[in-house]
Amino acid sequence: MKLYCCKYGSRVKDCAQMLALLTLVLTLFARSAGAQAQDAAAKPAEEKAGTETYQTLYLSSLSEQRDANDIQTDLRNMLPKAKLYYVASQNAISMRGTPEDIQLAQKILSDIDRTRKTYRLTYTIRETDGGKQTGTQQFALVVASGGRTIFKQGNKVPVVTGAFNEGTSSANSQVQYLDVGLNIDASLDAYSDGLRLHTKVEQSSVADEKSGMGAQDPVVRQTTLEGVSTLIQGKPVVLGSLDVPGSARRQEIEVVSELVR
Repeated sequence: MKLYCCKYGSRVKDCAQMLALLTLVLTLFARSAGAQAQDAAAKPAEEKAGTETYQTLYLSSLSEQRDANDIQTDLRNMLPKAKLYYVASQNAISMRGTPEDIQLAQKILSDIDRTRKTYRLTYTIRETDGGKQTGTQQFALVVASGGRTIFKQGNKVPVVTGAFNEGTSSANSQVQYLDVGLNIDASLDAYSDGLRLHTKVEQSSVADEKSGMGAQDPVVRQTTLEGVSTLIQGKPVVLGSLDVPGSARRQEIEVVSELVR
């Protein structure tokens, strides 16, 4: 005697197979629904992590506009998705980005927004005549790392450069003034092993003789020294020396650096 499922006209064995297949389908459906529920629960957290926020980052050690430009460039390269704007009047950067971006920006600023070191440069100009020292001049300049200091000492000498008439028989002279004396231009950069100094020293004076161009045209003697030197704190470095033509005189320029703060 054979048994059949009265509704489907199938044998009992076939019904058992169908029930097993149905159970498998229901199990897979339940697993899929559970995974979708987990994704739905995790999605708000992910959206929350990617939410942008705003922060004002204040800069404390800027001394020049180029410092702010360098900091902006650094932040923009390191945080390409964040929005940055430098507010010069407040020495601050307005930033909009994710919490992770703002946290990284704060760390970057803590590393690069630091007070520059300041150094005192003492220039010594020695003059000798026939091997004997006849005079010494010393000048001290304070220069910040990455900065520049210009020192000038001397007189302004008038030089007639032309003449013109303004509807009268007499001529009016056109005069310009020359800076005569000592000029020192110093730029300093600090690095791990020492200091890199770019110096330009100009020394000029009015000669006793007159120019052949005119009685009012002076002859100005000028000596210029320009170069780049590596300094170690406390150790003097000779920048250069020269012999004065037509005499036994000799000038030597030396510089020494020391940390101020």
